[in-house]
Amino acid sequence: MLLFAIVIWCSNLEYRKLALSDEGRYSEIPRYMAQSGDWVTPRLNGIKYFEKPPLQYWATAAAYEVFGEHHWTARLWPALTGFLGVLLMFYAGSRLYGASAGLYAALVLASSFLYTAIAHINTLDMGLTFFLELALVGVLLALDPRADTRTNRRWMHVAAAGCALAVLSKGLIGIVLPGAAIVIYMLAKRDFTLWRKLHLVSGGLLFLLISAPWFVAVSIANPEFPQFFFIHEHFARYTTTIHHRYQPWYYFIPILLIGILPWLVTLFDALINALRQSRTTGFDRTQFLLLWAGFIFVFFSLSDSMLPSYILPIFPALALLIGARLTTLNARTFAWQLAPVTILALGGLIAVPQTVKLASTAIPVELYQNQTSWLYAAAGTLLIGSAVAMFYGWRGHIRHAVVVCAFTGLAAAQLLVTSENSLSPAHSTYHLVQKLRPYLKPGVPFYSVGGYEQTLPFYIKRTVTLVAYQDEMAFGLQQEPQLWVPDVAGFERLWRNHDYALAVMGPEMFEQLQQAQLPMQVIARDTERVFVHTPPRANQGG
Repeated sequence: MLLFAIVIWCSNLEYRKLALSDEGRYSEIPRYMAQSGDWVTPRLNGIKYFEKPPLQYWATAAAYEVFGEHHWTARLWPALTGFLGVLLMFYAGSRLYGASAGLYAALVLASSFLYTAIAHINTLDMGLTFFLELALVGVLLALDPRADTRTNRRWMHVAAAGCALAVLSKGLIGIVLPGAAIVIYMLAKRDFTLWRKLHLVSGGLLFLLISAPWFVAVSIANPEFPQFFFIHEHFARYTTTIHHRYQPWYYFIPILLIGILPWLVTLFDALINALRQSRTTGFDRTQFLLLWAGFIFVFFSLSDSMLPSYILPIFPALALLIGARLTTLNARTFAWQLAPVTILALGGLIAVPQTVKLASTAIPVELYQNQTSWLYAAAGTLLIGSAVAMFYGWRGHIRHAVVVCAFTGLAAAQLLVTSENSLSPAHSTYHLVQKLRPYLKPGVPFYSVGGYEQTLPFYIKRTVTLVAYQDEMAFGLQQEPQLWVPDVAGFERLWRNHDYALAVMGPEMFEQLQQAQLPMQVIARDTERVFVHTPPRANQGG
């Protein structure tokens, strides 16, 4: 099962083109880091970028150095930490609830749609989730009533290391979430004797030893870093809509319901069962898991900045609860719990042809038509697999049913993720860059006018000069204003004086510059981008 899971898990890492903003951003920052040799100051498109800490950048840059710059090396860190999280679930579940619970918890985590999807998209959330899971497991095993003093100390130090690495993955959230969960648990249980088992002094020193050196180094090299990172990127991001990610309070509810598939009904069963259990003495691991998941869910629901992946750290806790519940669940009951999943899969199969109605000017109908075969495969896999798992459950074979359900969920999720590649001509510059390559010459000026294509620098292996566009690079450009051209008029003057230069822009900007009679020759274009170069000097009219 392990080898089979690894094959499915790694199957599409290289196949899919880098897409949209996150994958381009978190592939380019480590590319530039490895190229420049500066592993202290992160830069996006060569511009100082302090929004996130560097752990994933370091890991990806190291992968580039060792294996080369590929799609799979760009996605290696989230895929690796995601799978390590599955293995850690097996270990923790086995220690806490028994071997069967460990197996079930690992299978649940590996096959939950949101967890699997985020593990195969180049974002920072999977690395954060793994290290928060490490902190969670450390606390659970350290405070287990069966743990002796030495075991308690060792696992609390593991938890401290997990928190430090989580901070280096995505910021202070790596210590805020675990710390708040522990405090809330002690308040809920009115058990403050746990303080003596937390080893705050030695754990705190270990936390600082791991996390502090980079913060000190980057602050020395960039005195402007502390105010931007700690105030703007933490306090302002959470309490304001500065990043334009405001969503209603119930935003994460449908994401959780879809993201936990195919374990949707079993989740509610596990939560109800966990709420009925309560230890009056000693550490209550089940209640701590509930509080961990509940607090993180509410914490991000109250934020003014929301993205679907933010609630990913609750999935390991939910997987442990579901895994423990499956060890006591009647096989036929589990079969009935899969019935709604089978119905949802059938509904998805019927709805696949309707996806073409999502077509727009930006994403033509042809791309959605290319995607339908993948969607049919995903829905069909979920339908057939759920039906087979129901059959095993009805026959009383709970383990067979769980294993089939898990591999069905994993395969269906991978097919859904892979289907996005059909839309890559709209979401990625990969296809146009193939036409651009003959025009790329060392040192040639390359402008990005009125926008920034996140995937472009990774594919052309160099930075571009921004024109009349700042967005998330505004702070970095304030520090180094010489790295951009503030207005289109300035770009036009530079363009007319170049013997040879390249530029990329949106169709509207292209039409605007054509009306201004700026000499340009089109290299390649699609619905979102136009690549141009300067025409021969003789044709520019002086």
